[in-house]
Amino acid sequence: MADETASDDLPPTANRFAEDNPAVWDAYTDLGRACSEAGPLDDETKRLVKLALAVGSQSEGAVHSHVRRGLDEGLSAEELQHVATLAIPTVGFPKAMAARSWVSDLTDE
Repeated sequence: MADETASDDLPPTANRFAEDNPAVWDAYTDLGRACSEAGPLDDETKRLVKLALAVGSQSEGAVHSHVRRGLDEGLSAEELQHVATLAIPTVGFPKAMAARSWVSDLTDE
């Protein structure tokens, strides 16, 4: 398997994919690392941008992932919810409210 420690924290579907396709998973994680290191943004800004992209693409799983990571990295629930609020004029009120509920899934625990 690819990096066993990294996949321990993955959702079941992604974990299974990583186990079944270690070369693809390694290439995917290498791409993510290279993209992260390709520019001047600090880690907090990158996390908020990635959360915003997840909100914009309406990916509940990705929103959960970036909220979980953001909380682990010290971002506040208010900062994470603000990302979803900022989405209102761009993606629309209903989609932004869905994103706020996905953020709340992890911040209201």
